[in-house]
Amino acid sequence: MTRGGPTRVTGRNGGVRRRHGRGILRAMPNGDRAGHADLVLTGGRIFTADAAGTWARALAIRDGRVAAVGTDAQSMALAGPTTRVVDLCGRTVTPGFGDSHVHPPMGGLAQIRCELHDARGKAEYLAIVRAYVASHPDVPWVLGGGWSLADFPGGLPRREDLDALVADRPVFLPNRDGHDAWVNSRALELAGITRDTPDPEHGRIVRDPDGTPLGTLHEGAMDLVERLIPPPTPEDLRRALLESQRYLHSLGITNWQDAWVTPETQTAYLATAASGELTARVVGALWWERERGIEQIEELVERRAKGRLGRFEATSVKLMIDGIVENRTASMTEPYLDPRDGHATANRGLDFIDPELLKRVVVKLDALGFQPHFHALGDRAVRQALDAVEAARATNGWTDTRPHLAHLQVVHSDDLPRFRRLGALANAQPYWAVEEDQMTELTLPILGPVVSARQYPFRSLLANGATLVMGSDWSVSTPDPLAEMEVAVNRVSDESRGVKPPFLPEERITLTSALRAFTAGSAHAQHLDEAGWLGEGRLADFAILDRDLFDRGAGEIGEARVLATFVEGQAVYEAPGLD
Repeated sequence: MTRGGPTRVTGRNGGVRRRHGRGILRAMPNGDRAGHADLVLTGGRIFTADAAGTWARALAIRDGRVAAVGTDAQSMALAGPTTRVVDLCGRTVTPGFGDSHVHPPMGGLAQIRCELHDARGKAEYLAIVRAYVASHPDVPWVLGGGWSLADFPGGLPRREDLDALVADRPVFLPNRDGHDAWVNSRALELAGITRDTPDPEHGRIVRDPDGTPLGTLHEGAMDLVERLIPPPTPEDLRRALLESQRYLHSLGITNWQDAWVTPETQTAYLATAASGELTARVVGALWWERERGIEQIEELVERRAKGRLGRFEATSVKLMIDGIVENRTASMTEPYLDPRDGHATANRGLDFIDPELLKRVVVKLDALGFQPHFHALGDRAVRQALDAVEAARATNGWTDTRPHLAHLQVVHSDDLPRFRRLGALANAQPYWAVEEDQMTELTLPILGPVVSARQYPFRSLLANGATLVMGSDWSVSTPDPLAEMEVAVNRVSDESRGVKPPFLPEERITLTSALRAFTAGSAHAQHLDEAGWLGEGRLADFAILDRDLFDRGAGEIGEARVLATFVEGQAVYEAPGLD
């Protein structure tokens, strides 16, 4: 889980965003004896996402694959007596969306615990905690989270506010980016955290002037409390995973890369794959324990060998290089500024993995066929990740591991051309590239104008030949690809539209580029070479939208809704009330 972002996390109405439409019907499996199509879609705007930029009006599906893509007549020629024929009435069909950096088990667990993501402000958070504590008198720990840094002075909530609501049980509430936790005095007591407790190597205990812990824990300091928390049960994880899958399918998402797979969540994925409940295509990024060294690679090899089943495979490794800007743990080439006077401090953030060790690790992982998946948020972290990929290329030659760097909040201009040169994918979370409270109050003052102008350089990455892929980092921010695409295209979100100016508008990209990043680009990152774009013989993973997405008269990009989602020609989501 990663950095903070704009505040909307789930869809409107607190969950799936729905709008009723016409003409959506379920696909019929296996065609008929004459080899006719199972499903034919006509009269639409088919965005194929192929490299040639091809558009079509119609699509025919047979036995889980695209049988025809082109004109109405070409698709209707495959229709038979049992074929479902759908008139799209000009609506857009896209390949299934991919989320190349997401945390579904965590998002699902948050939804069944003390969920703060949809709230704003300390008063709302405390009201939710109060209600949760009252309705769950027997839970030994109050768990959940999702608060925003921007809702507290300096991004630092205090223990006393939680103590007033629950003093006899520990409270542990990570913020929505997962890099900080809000805890009460009981949690600090159980963890033995006092004014004399030193900061851990990769974290900070925020303190009052007298040294007393404030109630906010940064990065590795969270582990001092988190290691005491009873782990979720296998049934908890299964429920969380299936709830998340339902939600992601409702947003048109057919594949994702889980960016933090532990042995426990890997077991949950394998269980749902074995039962047939896992309908999405999932790559698991096995978590690299930064407190350990290269000896853990042998364990990762064993987990990968046991981690391929159905539509799940554990073939990536997540390497957390740095933290986030807002708490000054993102690794930067330039020092952070003091927000009070703008002067440079001695702090350039944290390196969670020694850069020389990182090179050796990535060389070894690449040689073994693992895909390195980097958390690289600050520009020094981005450079270190690219240096590690460069070392792997020099040692191993050109492999097809498709390393990708996630987040890329700040990228130095010198490193922009290196993505293409090294074959490193640029994995962006576009919903964060807006001017909102967290940006204006916590980020811009400590970066300064020169470094701030390097943030989220989507257009510059494309101009330098990078392959752009996209993801959400949900539950940090919304997993809705359409809402995220609006930010990529306009640099405003649904909340800042008309209220705030576009954020660094020179880095806007076209809707076509954004769609390709969420379809063909993300499928490429997941090694889904038969998905991601729609062509004859390819996998029939696609989404049907409620409008022509390219018609600006039909509304903003982020206002569009998914009406149906198909995986291998089978509907895994269909908006209620449609016939």
